[in-house]
Amino acid sequence: MDSIIEFSDERLLKIFKSPVTGILVLITGILLMILSSSKAVEHSVILASTLGISPLMIGLVLVSLGTDLPEIVNSIVSSWLGHADIDIGDSMGSVLTQLTLVFGLLPFLGRSFRVKRKEIIVMGGCLILSIMLVISIVEKGYVSRTNALFLVGSWSIYMLITKTIVGRDGLNHVGSIKAFKRNIYHFSIAGLGFVGVAVGSYAVVRSVIMLSEAIKVPEYFISFSLVSIGTSLPELVVDLTALRKKQYEIVIGDIIGSCIVDASFSIGIGLSLFPQAVSGELARPTILYILFASLAVISILVARERVDKKAGIIFIALYLFSYVFLINKLIP
Repeated sequence: MDSIIEFSDERLLKIFKSPVTGILVLITGILLMILSSSKAVEHSVILASTLGISPLMIGLVLVSLGTDLPEIVNSIVSSWLGHADIDIGDSMGSVLTQLTLVFGLLPFLGRSFRVKRKEIIVMGGCLILSIMLVISIVEKGYVSRTNALFLVGSWSIYMLITKTIVGRDGLNHVGSIKAFKRNIYHFSIAGLGFVGVAVGSYAVVRSVIMLSEAIKVPEYFISFSLVSIGTSLPELVVDLTALRKKQYEIVIGDIIGSCIVDASFSIGIGLSLFPQAVSGELARPTILYILFASLAVISILVARERVDKKAGIIFIALYLFSYVFLINKLIP
């Protein structure tokens, strides 16, 4: 009997450590995060609209935070478990994925649309600053609580700068606030969405740890490449919906706003709670490439003031070229 139990335990251990199990858990967790964050964002935007907040600020603050819930929760869970490389890989990989791949797919899956130069310059400048700050902190190989809190606090500074320069209307009349308080249904659904994201995130982090052990690939690379695509899908879904409704400022605010959130709040929140060592030597070349790609995307948007298929091809190419860095690091 003891030998049978021992044999069963060994088989279970092999199953839970296999790449197939890791991939299945990863897919399940990502799907749960996508569905949950979509619901959370949808109902949160309805609540914000009753307050009369401008579309740009809804996209820049509320929608970007909502669609970045997977990255934010991943940051907390992975840092709590002592795997901060998953936090940095997912957050910075999401910056690249959203700014290049998601932005590039929009004119193909949705439609071309115009952007405003002033908004792009201001938001783009904040994004560049946030990426430079991440490089200066992460490359040291250890993220202290002070540095992590500085990352978290910098997000509010970027939002304040954007609001001051390009923000428009704020709250409407008192009646809209009363309507907001009465809307318990939307508040409840949004709250359940947040819970679903947390559960899905825990599954994703656990799957990355399993895959890393099974296929002997650093957690940073798995998070940077695979997980970031999954956690960036909420942006794609929400932005395509906004495009269909011709809410172009929500699209711009969400994409660039999400990148700023990832490069500041998302990375910092987990490490501010659980400061620890990180693989700075792995992260540095990819983050430097993200800085280059961000400068390229912002320059194109400022020069052309339009997101069309020509720009989309360039953006997607910038995303695909990033894998050269990953391959060079993985192959001795």
